[in-house]
Amino acid sequence: MPILNRAAELQDEVTEWRRHIHTNPELLYAVEKTAAFVAEKLKAFGVDEVVTGIGRTGVVGLIRGKGPGRTVGLRADMDALPLTEISGKPWASTTPGKMHACGHDGHTAMLLGAAKYLAETRNFSGNVAVIFQPAEEGGAGGDAMVKDGMMERFEIAEVYGMHNLPGLPVGQFAIRKGPIMAATDEFTVTIKGRGGHAALPHKTIDPIAIGAQIITNLQLIASRSADPLKSVVVTVTKFNAGNAYNVIPDNAGFAGTVRTLDPAIRDLAERRFKQIVAGIAASHDAEVDIEFQRNYPVTFNHADETDYALAAARDIAGVTNVVPDVDPMMGGEDFSYMLNARPGAFIFIGNGDTAGLHNAAYDFTDEAIAHGVSYWVRLAEQRLGA
Repeated sequence: MPILNRAAELQDEVTEWRRHIHTNPELLYAVEKTAAFVAEKLKAFGVDEVVTGIGRTGVVGLIRGKGPGRTVGLRADMDALPLTEISGKPWASTTPGKMHACGHDGHTAMLLGAAKYLAETRNFSGNVAVIFQPAEEGGAGGDAMVKDGMMERFEIAEVYGMHNLPGLPVGQFAIRKGPIMAATDEFTVTIKGRGGHAALPHKTIDPIAIGAQIITNLQLIASRSADPLKSVVVTVTKFNAGNAYNVIPDNAGFAGTVRTLDPAIRDLAERRFKQIVAGIAASHDAEVDIEFQRNYPVTFNHADETDYALAAARDIAGVTNVVPDVDPMMGGEDFSYMLNARPGAFIFIGNGDTAGLHNAAYDFTDEAIAHGVSYWVRLAEQRLGA
């Protein structure tokens, strides 16, 4: 089954929505204008129930089919990133310091297109819940919507997500069973030494030298503590200390992230991280403060639901245009919270040869829209007995 004719007919209209959202980016939970735009469209489509304010600023639309049945959830994210856009596109962000650098504008527009189609045809039994989520980019909006009782309120039995992927050709999809995106933990460490003259290091407790030693040894978590067949990444992204060339400072600090795909490795990494930091600091008579925060959990695709998503993608794109066992990625995704609450699957859709995600030159590829709309429709109808 190729792209749906109606999805192709909706291409220009959905592109207009996408570009409107792209021009007017909003961050985290402050997506009031985007959420209002989404709610307005859903009501205009004749969606049976449109509820706003779920998880603070999330929107859910419920589309009832032609007969009774269960409810399948389809999710898109709405928020942008704190970047200044350099794409040069006519529809580029009009707000300095904010841009849709991850394609959430495209995700929202594609799900709106699917909602319009499903509200027109209702070729299914049961209900489709279209979920528009705030604060994916670091705000755990997915968690907020789950905690707000979304799954229970709409009696959602299964939930599915989709994200664009630069480098994957337009018209292709990629998915895998099990972990597809990583848990994203964050750490901040402050080393408290004793400052002094740079020419008299023996009279100091040098927090810079201690910090350098700690950072080097943290790489032993991956190379010597974890099973070589299990993925773990420990990356330090900040190191701050001192402000003079001839003064050893009292304190130094560093921060970064730990990425894992397995809960046991996640536990191991946190434990070894704290042991290494505290142990090396103590060996040099320094004090240390460790903040280790568990962020998004692993995005884990359930087996049966991955098969359903795979079948829908193959119906739209053909068997050769769907990668069934894509390598997992060490980026994070807060759709993980929804997958922890209900069975479901997360799939990638091709964005073509574009700038990477979270890049100031990135833009969502509008040619992917009809493919994404068709996938959502096929999946919903397949799961609800069209």
